[in-house]
This record gives sequence, structure tokens and C-alpha cells, in this order.
Amino acid sequence: MISAVARHSGTALYPLHPLHAFVLAGIVPLFIGVLLNDYAYWSSYELQWKNFASWMLIGALVFNGLALLGSIVSLVRADKRMGASVVYFLLLLATFVLGVINSFIHAKDAWASMPTGLILSVITVILACSATWIGLASLRSGGAK
Repeated sequence: MISAVARHSGTALYPLHPLHAFVLAGIVPLFIGVLLNDYAYWSSYELQWKNFASWMLIGALVFNGLALLGSIVSLVRADKRMGASVVYFLLLLATFVLGVINSFIHAKDAWASMPTGLILSVITVILACSATWIGLASLRSGGAK
């Protein structure tokens, strides 16, 4: 039987908790949906696309906030070698902060949110994909069990 805990030089390495992995994986399609809705609004001038983007952005921020809480737990559990955990936390924090700013931009009247909203959506998608890549590809280090 293969154990879920890998040992590397005396330190226990743990994968992400399934709930943490679920909310982390959820931010990518939501932020991509915001980007696609912003692009549809930018190209068609149909106001409903901006409304869709605003609602999808709220969902992405909820999932991002939950993943951010999980990354704080990973930072607390990490031992001396926590470089990936810090990068992961900082990427999620930057994604969350830019997502909140993007939410304020989307709260503007109609065309006033363009092109800033679209540009921020591109940046948040890049940050969310990077954070998800690092979060799902690396093992979390913690205390020995």
C-alpha cells in the first residue's frame, strides 16, 4: 500500500487537503469566465456580459479567499523549507487583491470599466493559473506524523 505521506530527508511532506485542492482548482475556471465575459462585453457592448463578469468575479473571490485560508494553514504547518508555500501564498494574495480591485472596477457604470477591467482580468487569470500550478504541483511540508 502506498502512503499519501512522502518522506524526504526526515521531513514529512503532505499533499493538499482535498477541500483545499477543490477550491484552488475552482478559481481558475471562474477567473477565466470573468475574462471571457469581459472580452464579450468589450467586443459587443452588451451590458449583460459585464453583469455576468461581476457575478462570476464574486464567486472567484470566494473560492480564492478559501484557498488563501488553506495556504495560511500550509504556511503554519511548513518547516524550514517553505519557499514554495510562501510563493503560493503570495500569488494567491496578489490574485485576491487584484480581484477585489477588479470588482471595484466592474462596479463602475457601463463602459467606464473598459479597458481596465479586461486588463485586470487577464492579469488575475495569469496569477490564478500560476498559483494553482504551484499549489497542485508541489507537496506541502509539515511536521512528522
